[in-house]
Amino acid sequence: MDFRTIVPVSNQSPKINYDANIALFGSCFVENIGDKLQYFKFNALQNPFGIIFHPVALRNLFQRIDENYIYSERDVFHLNDLYSCFDVHSQMNHPDRALMISRLNNSLETTRSFLQESSHVIITLGTAWGYILNQDERLVANCHKVAQSNFTKKIFSSEEIKKSLAEICNIIWKLNKDVKIIFTVSPVRHLKDGFVENQLSKANLITALHEYRKELKLKFDKKTKYFPSYEIVMDELRDYRFYDKDMIHLSEIGIDYIWGRFKESWIAPEVFSIMKEVNSIQKGLEHRPFNEDSPQHREFLEKLSLRIEKLQVKIPSVKF
Repeated sequence: MDFRTIVPVSNQSPKINYDANIALFGSCFVENIGDKLQYFKFNALQNPFGIIFHPVALRNLFQRIDENYIYSERDVFHLNDLYSCFDVHSQMNHPDRALMISRLNNSLETTRSFLQESSHVIITLGTAWGYILNQDERLVANCHKVAQSNFTKKIFSSEEIKKSLAEICNIIWKLNKDVKIIFTVSPVRHLKDGFVENQLSKANLITALHEYRKELKLKFDKKTKYFPSYEIVMDELRDYRFYDKDMIHLSEIGIDYIWGRFKESWIAPEVFSIMKEVNSIQKGLEHRPFNEDSPQHREFLEKLSLRIEKLQVKIPSVKF
């Protein structure tokens, strides 16, 4: 007997191979997939603005891209010895104001350029709960440890989220009409909002996403796809052994399982052998010998270098 239900994942196209350019945006779960793509040396741009949990906050950044916005001193503030910007995650913060502004503008330009050449865009929605900055009534991507009295917490409706998803996709297709957009909902629970509140949030995200895709099919061919990461965790991995110590984020084995299902659905089978070789080389690079100066270790490094050169002749985009 099979004591669990298996969430079906369909065989998708166009497949991701070593010619693909994959841009990833969204919650911390998108970094789990992005880290795997980067480990296997696919060409991937991962969260250039840091982790963005809220789809409306992500929409705001895409609007910046669309309008060729240029960040300046008015967009950053100083707190706790760092300069921050409410548009982006605290990963972007910097102690130097000029460098912080430069970092913001470089991220906009890098993202714009990469999207123009992208084959796939992966967007993971994290939460429908957001914080509105009281002084100008705008949603922030991150509060940056600013006192909570400056914000009003709000859950966004499925209709508001759906509108933001449409704007994001339209901007992406304006830059690149052929790109495939893959949506997923993060299985990571935002329990700081509350158990019931987290479920309400996920429900709004899922409703908005599927309603948007249903409307889209009436106008275009299948330009978006949905990967059921949330459903896989809820139905297949409904056991705390698949969670990390905080019992909120996925454990390494849980991430590996989701990656396996994603690979099954989206990665071209003809590159599996290349991925196997990349994995072997990566493990070789991570190897730490007892004696770095031994003849055996020098011979090992020489052979590893030859394997890298051989692979790079075959796939020039692969860089170690």
